[in-house]
Amino acid sequence: MRLGFILGEAWTGLRRNLSMTVSVALVTMVSLLFLGIGLLSYQQVQTMKGYWYDKIQVSIILCNATSAEAACSKGAATDADRTALEKQLDAMPIVQERYFESQQEAYDRFKEQFRDNPLVQSTRPEQLKASYRVRLKDPQQYSQITSTFQGSPGVEKVEDQRKVVEPLIDLLSTLTVATIALAGVMLTCATLLVATTIRQSAYSRRRETGIMRLVGAGAATIQAPFVIETVVASLLGAALATGLLWGVLAWFVGQKAGQLTILGGIAVVDQGDLWRVAPWLFLTSLVVALLTSLITLRRYLRV
Repeated sequence: MRLGFILGEAWTGLRRNLSMTVSVALVTMVSLLFLGIGLLSYQQVQTMKGYWYDKIQVSIILCNATSAEAACSKGAATDADRTALEKQLDAMPIVQERYFESQQEAYDRFKEQFRDNPLVQSTRPEQLKASYRVRLKDPQQYSQITSTFQGSPGVEKVEDQRKVVEPLIDLLSTLTVATIALAGVMLTCATLLVATTIRQSAYSRRRETGIMRLVGAGAATIQAPFVIETVVASLLGAALATGLLWGVLAWFVGQKAGQLTILGGIAVVDQGDLWRVAPWLFLTSLVVALLTSLITLRRYLRV
């Protein structure tokens, strides 16, 4: 009887304060939507780090006949220069593997990457530069390659791919932090709205709560309908946020993911990742609803 009464009171309260319930659900939805985007973005950044950091290479660019760098004042790299470089690379324990790309191979790759660029027609293989692509066991140790080979005979420069990859990853990380911070602001707004809603609801039902108090109802019985109303509205917001994220991911993965060549074939977040994030969204909404309602009721609903 008590459970039925509490649920009935909660249902009556939801119908009576329908506009406020919808407001709480929508504000919660927006805040959790930003939180979900932040969590998914964080997961994407971690995936990109794992992918790129495993593939990062250090390129030792060799001099060619047209090199204007001071390091190439003696002309193009000779076979003797290449042999000396290979021996040094093979002797370094930090090197996982090395690959030599000739001028013709560099030209073929250039034609493939820029096949729609008119510049390809006026470029010749001898204008491009041969190089060694070196993969390290620990990409953090790239400075050893730079210090060892920069200025060596036949070497024009040493390039680290981290300089290309890390700005993109740093940008995504910054956007992730900004999104989660915005989610925190929105959650604060949701908390204040929930507190205001409970306060107004308690005031509008002060006669009912007074009667319940007179007939001997306990604090838990009087407060339970308010808590249930808040939890239902917050969980509805979490469900809406999850649905929106699912729709966005379905559209993104189905329509746009293949166009993002900048990711170089990296797996992007999908519905599977969403289902791992969704429980945290529902848990967050539940915790916020419970804590806010209990604290507010203790202050504004004296029993």
